Amino acid sequence: MLSTIVTDTGQITLPDEIRQHLKLISGSRVEFVIDENGQVKIFPLNVSVENLSGILHRPGTQPVSLEDMDAAIAEGANDWA
Repeated sequence: MLSTIVTDTGQITLPDEIRQHLKLISGSRVEFVIDENGQVKIFPLNVSVENLSGILHRPGTQPVSLEDMDAAIAEGANDWA
């Protein structure tokens, strides 16, 4: 397991092995996501959208159609009106 130290200003240095694995270079952007189990995941923002498909999948949940999403959005918008 790799580890690092958090500075007083909240900064960390990612170990070289992690930077290489994520293909990060100086100036790369990353995103942190807290999943449903409370685990923090780091994602490089230098990957294609196709590679990100399914990263937030929750086991046991069913896919939602675009029509169902649109209906939920419309219902939520009506609640604010």
